[in-house]
Amino acid sequence: MPDKLTVINAVKAALEKEPRINLHKYPIQIDYDPEDEVLTLEGEVSDIAAKKLGLELAAAVPGVRGIVDRLHVEPSVRMGDGAILDAVRDALLQEPGLQHCTIKVHRVHHNGKVEIVREALFPNPGMIEISVNDGVVLLDGHVLSLIQKRLAGVLAWWVPGSRDVINGLAVEPPEEDSDDQITEAVRLVLEKDPFVNADSIQVSTKQAVVTLDGIVINEVQRNMAEYDAWYVFGVDKVVNNLKARE
Repeated sequence: MPDKLTVINAVKAALEKEPRINLHKYPIQIDYDPEDEVLTLEGEVSDIAAKKLGLELAAAVPGVRGIVDRLHVEPSVRMGDGAILDAVRDALLQEPGLQHCTIKVHRVHHNGKVEIVREALFPNPGMIEISVNDGVVLLDGHVLSLIQKRLAGVLAWWVPGSRDVINGLAVEPPEEDSDDQITEAVRLVLEKDPFVNADSIQVSTKQAVVTLDGIVINEVQRNMAEYDAWYVFGVDKVVNNLKARE
């Protein structure tokens, strides 16, 4: 059975070596249960890349069989849960790719009230229920395809106040995932992002690792494109080979 302190120190050392993770500015609390071999990471990180990389590095440490993810991303704008909920609701309502889905909102801080904001009039529609707690968006229910599941998740991530997105949407009927499916989703997200020129970016995926190639206007767009790829459900890693003109 691995020693608790040994595992914690190994995880901390792995996180400190990753340049995208700044433990001095964004300290992460690390706990480990040697009996269950489950690691808990808790804290706020700078961006989605730091969150995903931190989880990946921690999972690779010997003795870690499971991770409790309590890492949240520092939001670009601090917003209340009600404002985040309304923004996610509006984003999903306005998305043409989700027009056949019933949309519900669950207001956690209003006696658990569930409100139907759109009821689909089509046979066998999807159903998305949105709730927000302490800046963490939960998407529950079911959709008709993996592309809808991924699109809903990214739209929730794009809301400035979102600190995390838990995408619990089921796909009914079940759909087999693949690298091609991930590539299609990343391309779609880049095309929908008004701050990114998707025409200049090539996307490829191998074993859930997304690679971005091409030339973009500046470093800001380079970073935005990478974050978009990280936001897509099922992406394990992003290799950003994009070159910035400025």
